[in-house]
Amino acid sequence: MSYTTKILFSMFAGILLGSLVNLFFLENELVSFFIQFFSILGAIFIASLKLMVVPLVFFSLVTGVAQITDSSKLGSISLKAILLYLVTTSIAISLALFFSNFFNIGSGVGLITNVEFTAPSPPSLKEVLINIFPTNPIQAMANGEMLQIIVFSLIVGLGVRSLSSNEHVVNFFISGNSLMLKIVEIIILFAPIGIFCLLVDIFSKIGFSIIYDLAGYFFLLVCVLFIHGIFVYSFFLYFFTGLHPFIFYSKLKEVIFFAFSTSSSSATMPLTLKTARDKLGVDQSVASFTIPLGATINMDGTAIMQGVATVFISQAYGIDLSVSDFLMVILTATLASIGTAGVPGVGLIMLAMVLQQVGLPVEGIALIIGVDRLLDMLRTSVNVCGDSMIACLISSSENNLRKEIFYDQR
Repeated sequence: MSYTTKILFSMFAGILLGSLVNLFFLENELVSFFIQFFSILGAIFIASLKLMVVPLVFFSLVTGVAQITDSSKLGSISLKAILLYLVTTSIAISLALFFSNFFNIGSGVGLITNVEFTAPSPPSLKEVLINIFPTNPIQAMANGEMLQIIVFSLIVGLGVRSLSSNEHVVNFFISGNSLMLKIVEIIILFAPIGIFCLLVDIFSKIGFSIIYDLAGYFFLLVCVLFIHGIFVYSFFLYFFTGLHPFIFYSKLKEVIFFAFSTSSSSATMPLTLKTARDKLGVDQSVASFTIPLGATINMDGTAIMQGVATVFISQAYGIDLSVSDFLMVILTATLASIGTAGVPGVGLIMLAMVLQQVGLPVEGIALIIGVDRLLDMLRTSVNVCGDSMIACLISSSENNLRKEIFYDQR
């Protein structure tokens, strides 16, 4: 049995067992004890992946920057990455608004709720810009402040490059990067077990029955995620690089399964970074910058959720939105993808910001929060596809994409 087959089997087995527990054995104390055991193993697996994120990003990014011979390339890579992430996020939210209005998913629902949802206050733009630059890099690493870690890594990489004799220093970071990748490979060997435990725990709590209550919202959101994650990304990939989309997704399937199971771009980042370099042929200098940045600010899946949820909530409450409101949703959701980077519960915080911007009741989030956990798994899968696709685009534009690795069938 291949490694991919093992992961796929563990996913289906975990979903099936968790759903059966949710339907028939939820009150059984013995079953609850075993579910708690699965929960512990799943949490350990996630913790092991997150353990590698900070050191892997640091060593990888310092190594990549230190090996860039042309200083202008770093600025070029940064600008292209940020612009592409903003463009794809704008397209994602636009698609969501178009399809939601076309199908009128909340029209006539007339839902009301007594449940209140209170989102934490998002940081202001001023705070975001200031907080990008760390005052204490050790604290930033301890807290997992990814934008601060990226900035600090860039500074260290530039410092290493400026040394008159930097061969030994560069070799140190190259060795550290190789060590981190090797540890990631070891952790990934246990992925089938970790994924099984995670999904058993998740689906024993949410089950599938909750989908029936919000079927229109759920399935439309899934369809838009699929359209953006497959067709939009395939168009960008083929049009700008000439790479075959089918091979791209085939090489990325393990990353997609990981993202679905963990619901975390950050936890999936070590595997995304390794896959981008070793299977997609993305250059080290490009992958080490774009993948961590994308895992932090690229939220196409979340943007789609915001668009569909905004229209659903407005129609459910019978509130009409104007064209200017829809334009404001696109602008707010796109900018919020950067402004709320690193904030816990980022998807719902961003949605609260969007709803407030167009005058919709924030408590409407309570209408959809029941299925959000399951949809979050799908959104994360779309996000990691976007990170990898943009990494390929930028590497191709910098003329350092190794197509022989991309088309290697091994």
